[in-house]
Amino acid sequence: MEARSTARTLQVVDTEYSADAVEWCPIDTWHHVLTCGTYQLKDPKEKGAGDSEINEPHVRQGRLYLYCFNPDRLYSPLTEVQRIEMPAILDLKWCHVPVAGHPVLGIANAEGNLELCHLTHCEKNSCSLEPMCSVSIGPDCLALSLDWSTGREEKPLKIISSDSKGCLSLLSVDGCRSALDVVSRWKAHDFEAWIAAFNYWNTDVVYSGGDDSKLKGWDMRMGTDRAIFISNGHSMGVCSIQSSPHKQHILATGSYDEHVLIWDSRQMKRPLVDTHVRGGVWRVKWHPTQENLLLAACMHNGYHILNCEGTFNSSLEDEKESPILYSYILHNSLAYGADWSRLSFDAQLPTEHQPVSSSTETQSKRKYDQRAKEAQVKFQHLKLQYESPTGLFDMVVEDELDDYGDGFPGSLQASSTSQNMDPAATKQRNPAAVHWTKSKASLLATCSFYDHILHVWRWERSNIVCSS
Repeated sequence: MEARSTARTLQVVDTEYSADAVEWCPIDTWHHVLTCGTYQLKDPKEKGAGDSEINEPHVRQGRLYLYCFNPDRLYSPLTEVQRIEMPAILDLKWCHVPVAGHPVLGIANAEGNLELCHLTHCEKNSCSLEPMCSVSIGPDCLALSLDWSTGREEKPLKIISSDSKGCLSLLSVDGCRSALDVVSRWKAHDFEAWIAAFNYWNTDVVYSGGDDSKLKGWDMRMGTDRAIFISNGHSMGVCSIQSSPHKQHILATGSYDEHVLIWDSRQMKRPLVDTHVRGGVWRVKWHPTQENLLLAACMHNGYHILNCEGTFNSSLEDEKESPILYSYILHNSLAYGADWSRLSFDAQLPTEHQPVSSSTETQSKRKYDQRAKEAQVKFQHLKLQYESPTGLFDMVVEDELDDYGDGFPGSLQASSTSQNMDPAATKQRNPAAVHWTKSKASLLATCSFYDHILHVWRWERSNIVCSS
């Protein structure tokens, strides 16, 4: 029995500003809601000749997009319902449980603030985000990341955040009075603290990663004067961390060193698994229901879905890589934002009684392939610039093509089959021996930076059963 992965791009959206964060809402009845955050460094116009100052400071502008996804719409299932101008967004996360009866979104911005917005119903069966509260985590810094304590536990509501001065901030959330308070702030890293995350199984413990290449653990019950561990497992800046919501003690981390590491939090001297994904890992996201699947946003090398099933049975003496089940490489710029939706899709792939190839399907595939090639040609006109990791966001980028957001295909298709299994070839060898089993499909959203593009796509994995 062989495994086959198939992905289909459902929609491509031009976000106008550089896109760096996407999040599907995890709250029941709101799983169709998607948010996207952007970051744009604006180069101000020069002042008049008589003015003493030549240039104004650069301005970091952002825009928050709110979308609704309709799975019943074959074309353009994603609809923009709101856009909000605000300071540049570096990270955003939904609380996993309602707060005062509403879904709540946390936003980390370039002015060093954490902002909370709650989602409400509005007319015509739509929705909108409304400001809830805001707090500064420190002067003259950028808030770089945030994580909620609610990955498994509902209370108490806490947020951990990291900033460009290498500090972490622990915050409490009071939903009744719509308040966000800084409980503690401490110096955690020598340079930028790119990421901070909770241990979802014990929210007194938090993890942090910085541009000093350190991965650290902190126990709030023991104070913040000293980390409970410091790992040098990564050779470059640590930019992504997520505790598994399914398996206790399992932790995933990613770095500019192009490696995804899976750890047992009880033994942080050496990772359980080290997977080279050939691109700096800006985000890692565990699948919300399938415990073995991990999504990695790999900057210069697209998006990869890793199978971590073998990790949970491995020992420290049996280090290996996690197999990559699928690579989504249709973005043409830095792969930053990525998230799984909790919307469920049950797909029945073709069997012997449902022919795989028909003239209509063949023509459709040719059309999709042609439009995909046209899209890639348009992408090539973009001027992409990349410097040091610490200057990652602060670049002014020009593009030579003003209308590349138009004309993108509504559905692009790509697929991969493990061990180069070709169903058509197998069918030729034994036509009556091949059928594809039903598979679970996942909905994903990914976004890339300099081309300011958001993709919504569907991925599914099926088994090809060959009977003798």
